[in-house]
Amino acid sequence: MRLQVNDGDVDDDLVPPPNFSSVEDGIFRSGFPQPSNFPFLKNLNLRSIIYLCPEPYPEENLEFLRANNIKLFQFKIEGTKEPFVSIPKDAILDALKILIDVRNHPILIHCKRGKHRTGSLVGCLRKFQNWCLTSVFEEYQRYAGVKSRATDLQFIEAFDIEPLRQCVYSIIYQYQGYSSNKRRLLYREEKLQKPQTTPV
Repeated sequence: MRLQVNDGDVDDDLVPPPNFSSVEDGIFRSGFPQPSNFPFLKNLNLRSIIYLCPEPYPEENLEFLRANNIKLFQFKIEGTKEPFVSIPKDAILDALKILIDVRNHPILIHCKRGKHRTGSLVGCLRKFQNWCLTSVFEEYQRYAGVKSRATDLQFIEAFDIEPLRQCVYSIIYQYQGYSSNKRRLLYREEKLQKPQTTPV
């Protein structure tokens, strides 16, 4: 997908990262962004990025984040290709807390390919949103394609969202801005523990 923006005499091609898509208003997902994707990401006016891999973030990506005042939240989740490698539940829970806080929006979730780790996090978000498992699995498989992993689907199915519900008892639904039927999540209290950010 390529988007073209015409601004007077300026012609810029905006190239999204691989597997890019909108999850919800203010929430996006993708594979790992390359420098060629930076103009596209800048156009999203991101406040935050959730990075789900253990490898250090490349310096050129960090420079982009610094230049655009974007926070990086890194969760060092190993890939789950091997059956004995499991997704850490605590890391997903912590990532979800950041994801549902609109103070971090617009936000981009990504791993390497935007398929398995990203798909697992989005799948757990969908459970929190009370999606039926069939729809959750269909969305996961749409992005994972032929590389869909049974271990990821089992993780999503078994993931207990009750601790997240208990954590967000102080979160209220508030209607905002341009559309009265858009529900947004806001913290009622500022006393809640602030998420840890990776220095950029």
